Amino acid sequence: MTKLLLSVHVLAAILAIGPIAVAASMFPRHTRTPSEDGEGRQTAKVLHRICRGYTLVGIAVPVFGVATGAQLGVLTDAWLLVSIVLTAAAAALLALVILPGQERLLGSPEKSGAARLAMVTGVFNLLWAVVVVLMIVRPGSTTGA
Repeated sequence: MTKLLLSVHVLAAILAIGPIAVAASMFPRHTRTPSEDGEGRQTAKVLHRICRGYTLVGIAVPVFGVATGAQLGVLTDAWLLVSIVLTAAAAALLALVILPGQERLLGSPEKSGAARLAMVTGVFNLLWAVVVVLMIVRPGSTTGA
């Protein structure tokens, strides 16, 4: 059962968080460069829709992560607790800053708002990179990393 839970957790992370990270990173550029035919705005709308849609699917990542951690008996390990906190921080950034910021920029594009959103998106991606490293290295883990 552990292998199934871990597989679903990793697949959900790749298939949900990956598209959010890429789409959110591309979004600010398409709001900063208005084009004559409105192609940049249309692209930004699609990228925002991707971020919103995959956010719902992304909920599976911590759900299956906690289930896997429980199965392995590592829910109280420091590396996992730090990963959970960082995941919660990334989720909060996405829900409270990135998605609303994208909606604001779709309403009225401004260069400073796009730059701020790009910075926050970079922090979001950095949080996920740290979580991935913690999941691989598992400092202090006794599960054989």
